[in-house]
Amino acid sequence: MGNCQAVDTARVVIQHPNGKEEKLSCPVSASYVMKMNPGHCVSLLISTTALSSASSGHGGPLRLTRIKLLRPTDTLVLGHVYRLITTKEVMKGLMAKKCSKLKKESKGSDDKLEMVKAINSTKLDNEDQVICDYKDYHV
Repeated sequence: MGNCQAVDTARVVIQHPNGKEEKLSCPVSASYVMKMNPGHCVSLLISTTALSSASSGHGGPLRLTRIKLLRPTDTLVLGHVYRLITTKEVMKGLMAKKCSKLKKESKGSDDKLEMVKAINSTKLDNEDQVICDYKDYHV
């Protein structure tokens, strides 16, 4: 009997937004994947499990999945799972992060926050292509 599980882990897995999984047997650059899938950014899935708290009432451990957006120069490594994210979703996440940061800083300046939201919504509507940033945000 062979070691079948070792073969499965020695692949690059790319999850598409439509649920399709693409498995590659050799490392590739993020720019190559982005060229093959225009309008998408490549992100690395990072899963962590937090200890369960008795007050949550769920009874099991809490699983938190974060993503890290990759630069086009990064290489997709064997054994990791990556996800393609549309540039529109990336912009929504970055703008939400920016709005929450402004909300914390201003605390009471609602006019400024509303103005930033209006500007961001027009940016999202007019955005054709985005250069992916490599900041983390929650899924």
